[in-house]
Amino acid sequence: MKILILGSGGREHALAWKIAQSPLVDEVFSAPGNPGMDKIGPCFDLDPTDLKAVQELALQITPDLIIIGPEAPLAAGASDALRARGFDVFGPSQQAAQLESSKGFAKDLMTKYGVPTAAYGRFSDLSEALDYLETIDGPYVIKADGLAAGKGVVIVETLEEAENTVEEFMTGKFGDASSEIVIEEFMTGEEASIFVMTDGEGAIYLPAAQDHKRVGDGDVGPNTGGMGAYAPAPVVDTRVMELVQTLIVEPMLSGMAEDGMPYQGVLYVGIMVTESGPKVVEFNARFGDPECQALMAGLPGDIVPALLVCATGGLVSSHASLCDMMGLSEFRPSAVVVMAAEGYPGQATKGTIIDGVDRADALDGVQVFHAGTDVNDQNQLIAAGGRVLGVTATGDDLKSAVGRAYEGVAAIDWPGGFCRKDIGHRILK
Repeated sequence: MKILILGSGGREHALAWKIAQSPLVDEVFSAPGNPGMDKIGPCFDLDPTDLKAVQELALQITPDLIIIGPEAPLAAGASDALRARGFDVFGPSQQAAQLESSKGFAKDLMTKYGVPTAAYGRFSDLSEALDYLETIDGPYVIKADGLAAGKGVVIVETLEEAENTVEEFMTGKFGDASSEIVIEEFMTGEEASIFVMTDGEGAIYLPAAQDHKRVGDGDVGPNTGGMGAYAPAPVVDTRVMELVQTLIVEPMLSGMAEDGMPYQGVLYVGIMVTESGPKVVEFNARFGDPECQALMAGLPGDIVPALLVCATGGLVSSHASLCDMMGLSEFRPSAVVVMAAEGYPGQATKGTIIDGVDRADALDGVQVFHAGTDVNDQNQLIAAGGRVLGVTATGDDLKSAVGRAYEGVAAIDWPGGFCRKDIGHRILK
């Protein structure tokens, strides 16, 4: 098989790395890719939201399967355009991907299907939003309706902070993405990420993961795209997973199919494990980043057959064999520590030189996934984004996986970068 992966981040590098191990795969192409993905197979420099360029590339290399990594091309309709050309695609339609591209759309569907989530209001008028704030108690959860690179959620304690945040959002902080907002009830509990691979009918549940969204140790500071993750997350025990399946995933998949927008690909279910059971924090229409890095590292088997069946159908009848091929029952505990450029999640410093990635990769059980990297004129690896590297490791347990990941971090010489020192702190303490 020939596989084409759209995207250039750590998630896509992890997918390329895992897919390249499959005996079914001869070539892995990436667009646009990154320096890490370039070592796996050819990279093509294009914008994955440029549907004309994406279709032309697919027609040129004729892949047997196309995997869409990030949310932007899904929201732009890349899967629809490619399916119309006859390609098998792992990724939801533009309509179904609104679960991520519009927070309000997702909340309305959850209400329609009876899926547990926080109470909310949806607003495109500033004065109405400010009036609504007066009717609820803090803390206040304010979300940009559209895509905001993982930074469009703010939690504040006071009414004054909430009013200021709402005004910032609705007067252009994230452009069109925050011209409409959702204001939610604050939920108390522990968050977790659950990933469901689906063809629209059947579902494969990957081990639950836990992300670290805040930039600083101890979960302080502004939200980021994710500073690290680990899997499996013990907060999601068998009972919680059963509730997620019966109360959240099954109603969503069946409801969307009945409404003419069947969901194919991977559904990210961000949950809050509350005293009254799991409730949805948000949906994403793709693998999480950095959770994907931990999941791909921990899976011992072949994920390609499952990706293909999710894209083409027939998951219900082949579910057991696909889970066996992936090695789900032998999943190894895994952790990823994100190394970010100074200034992130604000204005990140670019161009700083990174050394020692090969040293880290050579450590037992360690794999470094590239995210915001590039090479300079001297062929040196440099920072080219906010989140730059995902130092990932497996172990016999979570403690050893986290320890190995930090050994990998220590092997990398990058004065211009930083990381959280407490990934996995909830479980390790």
